[in-house]
Amino acid sequence: MVSLTKKPVNYQLNEYIERLESGGTLLPDTPQNLLEVVGILKSYGVVLDNYSNILNYMAREQYLVFFPFFKYFNGDFSFKKLFRHLWHNRINFEYAEYCMRAMLWHGGGGLDTYLESKEFKERAQTVIKAKFKNNPLIPLLNQLFPDFLTEQLRVSAYNTGLGQFWRVMADIFLSLSDLYDLGKIKSIPDVVEHVKAGLVADANRPITYSVRIQDKVYEIIPPSVGLTFLADTAIPYVEAVFFRGTPFHGTVSYNAQAYQISPDQSRFQYGALYADPLPTGGAGIPPTLLMQDMSHFVPSYLHEIYQRSIRGEDDLLVQICMSFQKSMFCVTNAAILGLLPFALDSQDLDEQKANRVFLKKWMERLQTSRLYELNK
Repeated sequence: MVSLTKKPVNYQLNEYIERLESGGTLLPDTPQNLLEVVGILKSYGVVLDNYSNILNYMAREQYLVFFPFFKYFNGDFSFKKLFRHLWHNRINFEYAEYCMRAMLWHGGGGLDTYLESKEFKERAQTVIKAKFKNNPLIPLLNQLFPDFLTEQLRVSAYNTGLGQFWRVMADIFLSLSDLYDLGKIKSIPDVVEHVKAGLVADANRPITYSVRIQDKVYEIIPPSVGLTFLADTAIPYVEAVFFRGTPFHGTVSYNAQAYQISPDQSRFQYGALYADPLPTGGAGIPPTLLMQDMSHFVPSYLHEIYQRSIRGEDDLLVQICMSFQKSMFCVTNAAILGLLPFALDSQDLDEQKANRVFLKKWMERLQTSRLYELNK
């Protein structure tokens, strides 16, 4: 799921800007697009529910565990689940960790800023001392490598940050499917409005993190830090996963002399909005895991569409990937509208101008995305 070539697409940015200003959507409003977007977001919502639960469990119970062999069992270990895990008859939680590490690597937002602060480091040391107070070796290790254990807690903080973000998104996508089944979602603009309303409703939802050691609770990200859902998890997630992503092994050369990977992370365009769906299914392509997970929960009406395609089930993961990209452009559309500096229907010329500048910046970033192909 990575674009092997990055050829600029020549189309008028103003067309899309004017479409958004007039209440239109990035993705064309067609009956099939609606079926694909709602259906794939239903399956994605189920997967995100599982991803969210496991990431929050790992942050809460598996922090500072050096060899977390059973981290994917959510505290409910059994040999039956172990055999299913080894046989890969399970949700691929590795993809959830891949997204978490993409956010950790790219950074951005208040969560990243706080995790580099003096306050976090002090709180981390307090937790480390309490966790290993009866272990004489770990404090010595902490003195020799003072950033090692602190970095492990950073990872745990990103686990819970992404887990709390996906908790909200799972609820938004599953409620979207319920409303569609009731006949209340009838168009792509309805989808975008539903997602936008969910993002706005939870925009200021606090992101916090605490752990319990024996009978005492230690706050790692206290409410006083002021981290919130939209600014500190949603926007960094869009930046890290939708836009930048990471170059996948086997698709581009990591040889610095080949110049296939930019040394500037801000110029990365390996995210979900840019990726070529064709490599999905190949070894070493992390989003393949996500497509496999969603394939188990695709609703019947969407499965029928896939079965009527030229290849039927033979390229199921590729078809799921294409539907998923359509849905992510709807989510991006909702995020753009939710972040507009002024109301879309404002009659003030200065406010209209500010909105247009804002929209233009977004559309310039989407020039080389798959938006043009999806609009054909």
